[in-house]
Amino acid sequence: MQHIRIILAVGAIASLSACLDNDLERGLAGAAAGAVLADATGVDPVTGALVGGAAGALCDEVTNACR
Repeated sequence: MQHIRIILAVGAIASLSACLDNDLERGLAGAAAGAVLADATGVDPVTGALVGGAAGALCDEVTNACR
C-alpha cells in the first residue's frame, strides 16, 4: 500500500512541475510532496514538508532541472 502512495505522489508532483514558474510555487509543491512522501514512508510529515519545501525553492539555484 505504501508503494502505491509513493508512486501516486511522485506522479502528481511530476505532472505539476511544468506549471511552476517561481520559487514560491516550487517551494509549496515541494512542501506538499515532502509531507505526502514522508507520511507514506512513516517519517514525520512536518520534517518532510520542510525538506521538500527547501528543495523545491532552491532547485533552480542548484540545478537547471527546475527551469
